Amino acid sequence: MEAKTKDLWVFVETNTDGSAKNVGIELLTPGRQMADKQGGALTAVVIGHHTDAAVAEAASHGADKVIVVDGEEYEHYSTDAYTSVLCTLVEKYGPTSMLIGATSNGRDLGPRVSCRLNTGLTADCTALDVDDETRNVMWTRPAFGGNLMATIICPDHRPQLGTVRPGVFKKSEAGEAKAEIIREDIHVAASDIRTRVLELIQEMNGEEVDLEGAEIIVSGGRGVGGPEGFEPIRALAKELNATVGASRAAVDSGWIAHSHQVGQTGKTVGPKLYIACGISGAIQHLAGMSSSDCIVAINKDPDAPIFNVADYGLVGDLFEVLPVLTEEIKKARA
Repeated sequence: MEAKTKDLWVFVETNTDGSAKNVGIELLTPGRQMADKQGGALTAVVIGHHTDAAVAEAASHGADKVIVVDGEEYEHYSTDAYTSVLCTLVEKYGPTSMLIGATSNGRDLGPRVSCRLNTGLTADCTALDVDDETRNVMWTRPAFGGNLMATIICPDHRPQLGTVRPGVFKKSEAGEAKAEIIREDIHVAASDIRTRVLELIQEMNGEEVDLEGAEIIVSGGRGVGGPEGFEPIRALAKELNATVGASRAAVDSGWIAHSHQVGQTGKTVGPKLYIACGISGAIQHLAGMSSSDCIVAINKDPDAPIFNVADYGLVGDLFEVLPVLTEEIKKARA
């Protein structure tokens, strides 16, 4: 389809309580720069139920416009309802490009929307830019197992569409909300929604895992040696009020659930503090945590690649280092 405007859209996914998920607000940061380059407005699209909190947050983080679709049928995500609404909006307003967070829902929604609109989709992007001459979005994502980065463009079809990993970009500081709020009354019949939510399970294996929203993450890798090796990691995480993460090696070995995995095939994170314990630093793992504000690496191998990205490095046995570190933190809090 032809673009009717030069606007760039950001799909702001909502939680069941109507608040915004972090990734949608994060994407308003690169969206601002990209919209300015393309010469259009930065527009947040909010779909959900009781969405006032998400709308207010999008408006305060730099959106020029916020398009809102609110209804009971959107309280829980469904492919049918959300695809129908988003495509209806795109066909009406005609944006030139759109960013969607690469969450579980976003990875489901993006391909369905791109097929229905007959446009391209670049999935799991980790960097974004706009070509100064053509105004095409340059979507960058890992390729060939994370061993190289590919930059992809969609020159012939609109809107240009891509999903972007959570945690890649930082949320801007909230400011005065000046966005134009556009409310669209769009509803989808229950008979057109072929799936329904029976139960929401917020915890996995008895513990809550929110890697993408965590400010501190303590992760373990192959060096922990087994499931019991995560005990000192959990102890440190408890003292720091942190979330426990893991490398793919630890997850593949069955030592910890996949919900804890950080990396190319896990979650992309950007906490204020990331402590990597017994993680060598394979490129697939670095792709998921290198945007952390501060990285501390603990490893017996002084030549481990993780030290190349770490702000602080401790060469030593994690089973000797972590108990001491945990005890010192306890003393400092006493």
